[in-house]
Amino acid sequence: MKHQKTDEKLSAESINTQKSKKQGLLGHFETILRQFQSLAFVLFLAPIALMYVFCIGAAVTPAIYLFSLGHEMFKNSNLVMQAFVGGISLGFGFVGFVFVLIFVVPLCNWPFRHLVKSYRGPWFSLESIPWFYHNALTYLVRYTILNFITPTPLNILFFKMMGMKIGKGTMINTANISDPCMIELGDYVTIGGSAYLMAHYGMKGFLIIDKLVVRSKANVGLHAYLMGAVEVGEFAQVLPNTAVLPKTKIPTGQKFGLSAKVEQEDIS
Repeated sequence: MKHQKTDEKLSAESINTQKSKKQGLLGHFETILRQFQSLAFVLFLAPIALMYVFCIGAAVTPAIYLFSLGHEMFKNSNLVMQAFVGGISLGFGFVGFVFVLIFVVPLCNWPFRHLVKSYRGPWFSLESIPWFYHNALTYLVRYTILNFITPTPLNILFFKMMGMKIGKGTMINTANISDPCMIELGDYVTIGGSAYLMAHYGMKGFLIIDKLVVRSKANVGLHAYLMGAVEVGEFAQVLPNTAVLPKTKIPTGQKFGLSAKVEQEDIS
């Protein structure tokens, strides 16, 4: 048992420092990426920063335009009127910010959503780069304005544009979603408030990205946690405050919770 734990520890430590198995220039690039992880991480943050600047700048443009227009039109009015017009302009600008952001972010995300694939390997790899960018853009909306449009057709539209497959009549009452391009929801699915959906997890030093599928007419309860490689069958119910671990398969029509019995594979 002691030797087994030692082997697992060595495996976890070596997986992110070993040389790349890829051939040619891509292999050399990935090896350098792993050997200089801290520097590589800083360098790969630069494009994200630029995308954030572009997306936020585009979304703020309506507010600045309306404020400038109102100021120009009422510049000869008294101070109270100018303040009122400025406030109204900023109010309309905020609404414009919401609408522009939910469209411009998917536009920047478009190339990455097509590059994210099922993957099991080191965190520092070529495959993890589009996944990292995809989530960074998702979180820009998630941690700014997504709660304001949840649940409405606008949050459904946003997730669809980010690559999530969503059937008709489905309701998503949460903003806590990662990896939308790796998530599939069937028809008339209900995702409860504050539930967490993520199509990735970490295990023994590996990053694992795998599809999360919720079949038609299934229900995910309040504050439940669903991870990568999970499949929820048709008409199934995930009870509130339930953690559904990777590779769990919930059969059709069954409940999953403290008292439910489901088929769950070894996640290692």
